[in-house]
Amino acid sequence: MFWFALAVNTTAVTVLSYVLYFRRHGRRDLLLAYVALNTGIFAVVSMLTAREVGLAVGFGLFGVLSILRLRSDLISQGEIGYYFTAIALGLVNAVAVQTPWVLLGLNALLLTGLYAADHPRLLARHERRLLTLDVVHEDPVALRQDLEARLRARVKRAEVTQVDYVRDLMVVDVRFQVPRAVSAPPPARGWSGSTTPSGRAGGR
Repeated sequence: MFWFALAVNTTAVTVLSYVLYFRRHGRRDLLLAYVALNTGIFAVVSMLTAREVGLAVGFGLFGVLSILRLRSDLISQGEIGYYFTAIALGLVNAVAVQTPWVLLGLNALLLTGLYAADHPRLLARHERRLLTLDVVHEDPVALRQDLEARLRARVKRAEVTQVDYVRDLMVVDVRFQVPRAVSAPPPARGWSGSTTPSGRAGGR
């Protein structure tokens, strides 16, 4: 059963790191980190389970690695989700080796959930940015209007994180919704000329 679990874990981490993460986000260094972390967790927990060492040791290792990894580098919240899923896959595949259907079901659950939650079409119009403005707004309404004019989007939430009156600037954490793209009307029949960006007919 160990070799079956190893094959499932290898397949799962390949899907996680390459098919889901790398093809969507393109960071090779984190792809390597996910594979190494998952494989290491699987190997260590498999050894602890075979030697009948308490599973608390394995979950303690989970916690220690999580703290060390999150304190050692700045990564996005989405990449943290991949990071924890890589750890969870290694633990599940090592611990549930005697129950293959549970093992396969949990792998499918973790990968399917991550695939759906990180799908590019899910809430694609909702974005977040940290903006530094060259002006200090005391009025929240004026701040929202300024942000919407700069972003050309509907501001859902704006939180001021820093104000510098000496240099006259402020840092704002903005959550906004991008408007739907408006498709251009079809050209009139019988017209084959091009148009300039100003909308006037091009040509000499």
